[in-house]
Amino acid sequence: MQIENSERLRYEPVTKEDAQLLFDLNQDPEVMRYINGGKPSTMAEIEDFFIPRIEGFTNNDTGWGLWKVTTLASESELSDTYIGWILVRPMDFYTDNPKTADLEVGWRFTQASWGKGYATEAAKAVCKALIVHASVIEKPITHFSAIADPANKGSINIMTKLGMEYIKNDSVETPEGEVEVVLYRMSV
Repeated sequence: MQIENSERLRYEPVTKEDAQLLFDLNQDPEVMRYINGGKPSTMAEIEDFFIPRIEGFTNNDTGWGLWKVTTLASESELSDTYIGWILVRPMDFYTDNPKTADLEVGWRFTQASWGKGYATEAAKAVCKALIVHASVIEKPITHFSAIADPANKGSINIMTKLGMEYIKNDSVETPEGEVEVVLYRMSV
């Protein structure tokens, strides 16, 4: 699956060759604040845990995986700039009953890109491409869902801009243990 450029952004699947970009993004304590309390990742964590985890849910036929987001170069810039990623995987992927018609959408972006609408633009472009692609491959999508730390007002704002509605407070199991989250969802 491919995703066409949006107005300001370009999208391509994240691969293990992107380990340095993933590492660099995770070095900012503010970026990691609602992920693990602000602890930067080590390169070993990226290579030994994060990339294998991504590869475990990546499916090029369905569009699942991490989508690298870069800004399109402007006349004043010589090249595109990596600003983050959009995650796509079935909700409850790590359970015995993943919901393949209810796709989880998530994001992580550089602090320098915050407040410019990039995450919303990217999530909209990815969701739109997934809906079109799902109709072609006859794998229906009924919902898009997202979770966030209840204190992460930035991510919750993106969820509402996407048209998602609050469903419930919940908890999810993470490598650091169980964490409280809010669940938002929209019908397709």
